[in-house]
Amino acid sequence: MGERERLKQAIDRLPDYKLAYVADLILSIEKSSIEEVEPDELDLEMIANAEKNNDGSIVSFEELLEREGLTYNDL
Repeated sequence: MGERERLKQAIDRLPDYKLAYVADLILSIEKSSIEEVEPDELDLEMIANAEKNNDGSIVSFEELLEREGLTYNDL
């Protein structure tokens, strides 16, 4: 399912009083003049580094705490 269809389904589930918020947000985004630019050399380098360092695995917060020898109380 595409993003547009997911958004339409979410809007259909909203009560009427929340639709005004969604409408204002969408209309303000539509009016914005955010320009899409191609990544420059620095951007491409950062992307390459991130891809090299990310194997796609996911670590839960709890597992990260355990790896680092921390607990929630340490935070």
